[in-house]
Amino acid sequence: MEMNIALLPGDGIGPEVIAQAVKVVEAIGQKFGHQISFREGVVGAAAIDATGDPYPDSTHEIAASSDAILFGAIGDPKYDNDPKAKVRPEQGLLRMRQKLGLFANVRPTFTFPSLIHKSPLKLDRVEGVDFVFFRELTGGIYFGEPRGRNEQGTKAFDTNVYSKEEITRLARMGFEAAQKRRKLLTCVDKANVLATSRLWRETVQELAPEYPDVKVEYEFVDAVAMRLIQWPKAYDVLITENLFGDILTDEASVISGSMGLMPSASLGSAVKLFEPIHGSYPQAGGKDIANPLATVLSAAMMFEYAFDLKEEAELISHVVNESLAEGVVTEDIADGGKAYKTSEVGDWLAARILA
Repeated sequence: MEMNIALLPGDGIGPEVIAQAVKVVEAIGQKFGHQISFREGVVGAAAIDATGDPYPDSTHEIAASSDAILFGAIGDPKYDNDPKAKVRPEQGLLRMRQKLGLFANVRPTFTFPSLIHKSPLKLDRVEGVDFVFFRELTGGIYFGEPRGRNEQGTKAFDTNVYSKEEITRLARMGFEAAQKRRKLLTCVDKANVLATSRLWRETVQELAPEYPDVKVEYEFVDAVAMRLIQWPKAYDVLITENLFGDILTDEASVISGSMGLMPSASLGSAVKLFEPIHGSYPQAGGKDIANPLATVLSAAMMFEYAFDLKEEAELISHVVNESLAEGVVTEDIADGGKAYKTSEVGDWLAARILA
């Protein structure tokens, strides 16, 4: 198969972890006979420094004309620490999602047998955890208008807006995923307070009869925030709006024991984007110490979701589990053992794929 993959490394550790994912993708291509080409674009703080724009048109052209996108991370302290900055790296991320139509963020949470002791939760709570969030990504309070401050600067306002169409297309993805899993869907909202949440619940209730094999539960976001810690195995597929999903998926990510291990996908009607859930971790940038496994697992999701190549995806997941079991890991999860460099982990994974 021929694959045209866009690389958007971004800021901080982004270039380093993307480089390891490329090694793994190239090894998969060699093993399975795929023809893979890469084109790279700038985004985030790196793009602001280079062009003044966090998502320049040249990068959009590369992304939009690709079959899939591997994305690193964005963010830089010089912008994070300046609340009055008019151009921010995160603006590039939001604009990229909107222009590419990436309306669904897929965030799985699962555990690794060799690292389950690193979870902040008790063993009986986390052993066997396997659920996935479908977060609406291009609507809600992050995009709603109007937004701003009053003339005195003493009040600020944001607008949370959702249409039935936006909710329906995300909910259908969730229902279809639930049909392939344990047939349980949880709609996460705040329908006792928010009008947008009542529209979410109403829309999902209307869709539910089309999926009679799926059991649907409705929970308030605060209750889910508690139950993710109390009993995360109660969940299978969860669907929710942009802001709630942003918060809950970060909470869920630490269940595995490290944010550096969780992948994600952002899906739309055309191109699909794959990225680790961690941030740019600028303090580690250029030091060759960042954990690349979430980015490598995002590449595994790419093979499955973008190209429907499950064998390739499963092989990547398998060698990642082998690296964890054999202790070929970076310092964040070395647990007192030998800490490998970012590049060494990438080399080991690629070599194991080809072994």
